Amino acid sequence: MTWIIAALIVWLLAGSLYSFIFHKSYQRSYFSLEIFYTLIVLYLAVMLGFALLYFILSFNGVVLIEGDSLSKVAPLEALAHALYFSGVTLMTVGYGDIIPIGIGRVLALTEALIGYVLPAAFFLKVWQTSLEDKEQQEKADFYQKHPPFL
Repeated sequence: MTWIIAALIVWLLAGSLYSFIFHKSYQRSYFSLEIFYTLIVLYLAVMLGFALLYFILSFNGVVLIEGDSLSKVAPLEALAHALYFSGVTLMTVGYGDIIPIGIGRVLALTEALIGYVLPAAFFLKVWQTSLEDKEQQEKADFYQKHPPFL
């Protein structure tokens, strides 16, 4: 029964995303695949960039503490911790299982701020683009109805 409910939820989520991206429920859709892909790529670049910063800084001292532990871990495990912490910090408020210390706190705050500001910036970009399109259409309609005298 649990699998049926989980499958239904996944189907509803997938259908909702598909409908949002490909179906226009209004006369003009403001969804742009180009902007959506750009947002995804930008999130991944920011997440990877901060993860590499945490990882590199970990060689100069402990920047991230996992569960009150100051123990050293293997480089590959440190990179995995840095990627996980970066993703959680960028996309949520964090879980508290990994804690930054020292300069890591400033980096984490900066990354969290970027994570909060990016969606608003992209929304404003879409809104600005739609207003510019509307103004251009109004000008074209005006000049079509009232051609200039030459």
